[in-house]
Amino acid sequence: MGGIDGGPGREPCNGAQWRLHHVASLPGRQRAPSLSVQDSPVRANRPNLFFVGLMGAGKTTVGRAVARRLDYPFFDSDHELEARCGVRIPVIFEHEGEAGFRDRESQAIAELTSRSGIVLATGGGAVLREANRAALKANGTVVYLRASPHDLWLRTRHDRNRPLLQTEDPKGRLEALYAERDPLYREVADFIIETGKPTVAQLANMVLMQLEMAGFTFSPAAPLAESDEPGEPDGQPAQDTHS
Repeated sequence: MGGIDGGPGREPCNGAQWRLHHVASLPGRQRAPSLSVQDSPVRANRPNLFFVGLMGAGKTTVGRAVARRLDYPFFDSDHELEARCGVRIPVIFEHEGEAGFRDRESQAIAELTSRSGIVLATGGGAVLREANRAALKANGTVVYLRASPHDLWLRTRHDRNRPLLQTEDPKGRLEALYAERDPLYREVADFIIETGKPTVAQLANMVLMQLEMAGFTFSPAAPLAESDEPGEPDGQPAQDTHS
């Protein structure tokens, strides 16, 4: 499997080498293949839609539902990294640390946001870097899915695939992350959707209504039935982003 070129000073991410050699520094500096978004049909002159928010906010679940309604391809930046590296996000954190992961995430964000006509769910920490915020603001409409730290904790407390929450006080960690990142989400957001009580179907409808009011050009399919997407907006934490 090929790797992802992590930019200056970063080695390509190669999952097979990670698993075989169990090292953080990976050999080789060849140019990496593009993310899988390039294998999908590019919708020329169609606007992008980007979801931001903390882990557990429902970016992947709601984003996928909205993408179906718009008939847009859907991407999750964390899942794209995992697919190219062949390892889960916690393994990247373990061997390269958060800084190494952020380098790879930035390269993924730059490439994904250069596409046209996609829905993208970003990792929770994508907004920490100014370059990522600029790419999101310049290349699409940004939706901030907001939830209280308490609600986020309820949704993520049993998930062991979120490296930043593997502490003695995960709820306190979420509160700290919220305090740090909420202003950055608001900085890039074109509008904010509260995810406390609505179902996924209701949240998808709310997003589409806001898009239509904002002049987002699309021809949506029939409204999503409530029974199609029951439960909490992030009812399956493993399907949401980890970072």
